[in-house]
Amino acid sequence: MFDPMCPSSALPFQIGDKWTGMVVLCLQGGRRRFTEIRVPLRGVTPKVLTQTLRAMERDGLVVRTAYPENPPRVEYELTELGRSLLTLVDAARTWSRDHLPALLRAREAWTQAAPVGQSGRP
Repeated sequence: MFDPMCPSSALPFQIGDKWTGMVVLCLQGGRRRFTEIRVPLRGVTPKVLTQTLRAMERDGLVVRTAYPENPPRVEYELTELGRSLLTLVDAARTWSRDHLPALLRAREAWTQAAPVGQSGRP
């Protein structure tokens, strides 16, 4: 079932992380500087955004361009491979929109059923 030679073992797991999909959406309109990505994401720390962008660059999802200027200017842009994620992100957003009420009801029911003091059970 989980054969190490399976092509899916190379799947860039950060696609499902909290920030990658949002970064993809931030870059869908074209290249942006680090701060232009960070502003709409509000809750992301510079460290986490840097880690996310580096992982995306490693996997060929974004290209980072540094310009030899003072002060330094760096821009990020989706690659063709990165742009292909827009279809997945759109599908996830559609699923979330269609199923969010049921998901929230399930979470609430689970929380209500938890023994006292164990609302955060694993």
